Amino acid sequence: MLKITVEDLKKDHEISVYLTRSTEYLGRLGFTEHGKRHATMISERAYTVLKELDYGERDCELAAIAGYIHDIGNMINRYNHGGNGAIMAYTILSRLGMPPEEIALVISAIGNHEEERGNAINHVASALILADKSDVHRSRVTNKDFATFEIHDRVNYAANSSHLVINKQLSTIALEISIDTTICPVMEYFEIFLARMIMSRRAATFLKCHFKLIINENQLL
Repeated sequence: MLKITVEDLKKDHEISVYLTRSTEYLGRLGFTEHGKRHATMISERAYTVLKELDYGERDCELAAIAGYIHDIGNMINRYNHGGNGAIMAYTILSRLGMPPEEIALVISAIGNHEEERGNAINHVASALILADKSDVHRSRVTNKDFATFEIHDRVNYAANSSHLVINKQLSTIALEISIDTTICPVMEYFEIFLARMIMSRRAATFLKCHFKLIINENQLL
């Protein structure tokens, strides 16, 4: 049985093109970065979530794979990019020779990572959701004109750091964020990200953990 790794995906020309085009097209619409930087970070965080909870190495690798290609559907359209991305991922992973049992886990995770229509239906999907919703940082802002920032730009630009902290002994998964409140108030974070935090809580629950949100060292959830 051929075991595809996330390193194989990073070397794949087709995937590279789709990630580059995704962030290019979204940037023209004013969205934050969804390219290789985001893909790499989410891949690593999804892997870490399952690793810290003592899942098997292959499960961790599948989470990393889902994380790396979860946003390629943005190349087609922002709307339903999870569903579109899952179909695209099926074609790519089939070409690479991944067995259907593994493809099923990866594409179900990709198809369920959007807060508008996704659900934590398995451990890989749960890890991907937690990883994806944790990426809040000023490096994601593609708009270079501060005077024209809208709320998503402000919230991301105000975020100096964001980390997922997993504690298996306490059964907790905490999203710790540092926000510069001179750029935006914490309330604006909740204004645009509340649905993402609810989704993260459900994903943590699937993994038998409690979700915590800590902003500027204050626990808010």
